[in-house]
Amino acid sequence: MPPLTRARIVTAAIDLIEREGADAISMRRIAADLGVGVMSLYNHIPNKAALLDAVAETVLSQISFTDDPSAEWTERVRIQARAFRQIAHHYPRSTMVVVSRQLKSPAGLFPVERALATLREAGFGGEDAVQILRTFIAYIIGSLLREVGVTPTFAPVHRSDVHLTDVDPVLFPEVGTLAPLLGVCDHEESFEYGLDMLIRAVAVQLQESKEPKGSARG
Repeated sequence: MPPLTRARIVTAAIDLIEREGADAISMRRIAADLGVGVMSLYNHIPNKAALLDAVAETVLSQISFTDDPSAEWTERVRIQARAFRQIAHHYPRSTMVVVSRQLKSPAGLFPVERALATLREAGFGGEDAVQILRTFIAYIIGSLLREVGVTPTFAPVHRSDVHLTDVDPVLFPEVGTLAPLLGVCDHEESFEYGLDMLIRAVAVQLQESKEPKGSARG
């Protein structure tokens, strides 16, 4: 058996979260999965909270950025959003741990620093940059939840006992008409559509912030 290390403990925690969810995490359960005594874990990680922080930081540290500082800021935002989505898609349940933790380590703060720097360099003020970052994170997480089937509302119908064509066309004429579209979803296409819409919106916001005060708007 390989020696017990912090990395092994964190990897076991991630594996357990992806199988059963974060609620399954306990130091005793991790020790059992690794076949070691629970007290041996505390030589590497002090408590469950620290373990969840380590899970979040490990997931974030695996984000692969291919950022091009010479590219337009809109393209840089797309690259960063896609990179976060990719790691979130790979670790969907652990990503929920990421967004629930207040991270302070370099591994946890690096993606945040990269995103904020991109927005600030584009010309956004500090308050706007923070709000835009939160909006994009919310959008990415919301898209992920739909993909993994956690949020059924307005998501494509996969259950065999649900048929949108059975709805009353008098009460729900649009749902009935658009049932073929509501029943399927290309997640990649849907994500890119929403990402493009968000980027267009913040680009307009940036342009408006540069306009002279009191200028006419068409």
